[in-house]
Amino acid sequence: MTTLGTSELDVFPLALGGNVFGWTADRQSSFDILDAFLAGGGNFIDTADSYSAWVPGHGGGESETILGQWLASRRPAHVTIATKVGQHPDFPGLSAKNVRAGAQASLKRLGVDHIDLYYAHFDDPDTPLAETVEAFASLVRDGLVRYVGVSNYSAARIREWLELSAGQPQARPVAIQPHYNLVHRDPEADVVPLAVTQQISLVPYFGLAAGFLTGKYRSAQATGDSPRAKAASGYATEQGLAIIDALEAIGHEHGASIASTALAWLRQRPAVAAPIASASRVEQVPDLLAAASLELSDDEIRQLDAVSGAQWAGVTQR
Repeated sequence: MTTLGTSELDVFPLALGGNVFGWTADRQSSFDILDAFLAGGGNFIDTADSYSAWVPGHGGGESETILGQWLASRRPAHVTIATKVGQHPDFPGLSAKNVRAGAQASLKRLGVDHIDLYYAHFDDPDTPLAETVEAFASLVRDGLVRYVGVSNYSAARIREWLELSAGQPQARPVAIQPHYNLVHRDPEADVVPLAVTQQISLVPYFGLAAGFLTGKYRSAQATGDSPRAKAASGYATEQGLAIIDALEAIGHEHGASIASTALAWLRQRPAVAAPIASASRVEQVPDLLAAASLELSDDEIRQLDAVSGAQWAGVTQR
């Protein structure tokens, strides 16, 4: 288990992504995936109020609804739920009104009395940041949210949020959720150092690069029936395939899959508490669970850094 930032949230060092619930995983498949994750020791589940509004015929909230039904059915004792606000079609943006209305709608769908970790999903340039920070602080004061996080924010805007939350400590982020993986290392330039110095945990999404870092896509030609096949195969450049080869060789030494090895590398990065990865089939869950305990050697990490093009090495390993 690992602790998120300065919070009291002790979580499994890998978060199960709920973006697929109600999309590529139907209700029963979602229940099976959640059951397997829980049985394997997992307790950290990530979703958002907008999942899966992009699917024709969906309106947003499908993932939270399925997760809420599972929680009601299983009544697990110690599960940490993270969700997000700002992208639901009914509550777009981060005005105080939308933040509170979005939280109340999420609470109802999830069937819980509080949200463990509540993220601002995307920065909202049309709403004063001070208004957003106060809105999150008020949710914490009212007991509807335990802790706050930010997702997809630049380092500059996170610093501004931190300055504003100095007067509203309830809104100080304990987690940052960036797009971060072996083929997308941009956060290492500024967000990672900021997280380290401010004692904020990173909970990266797209830990498997839309499935590319499973090794399934070895060609630039989109294949397979996954909705993410085109995006994943786009990483199949010469460098991308060299990363896959390195992951395969290192994973072989540990008896681990390419996916587990990629997530283990990410989990061992400075400030990273728990990468997010999703599974659309229950058979994929063991690889996710294995990544939480797989320890790569310093030499293996250097090999992956070298082949993926390390951008930043400015702090000591967490």
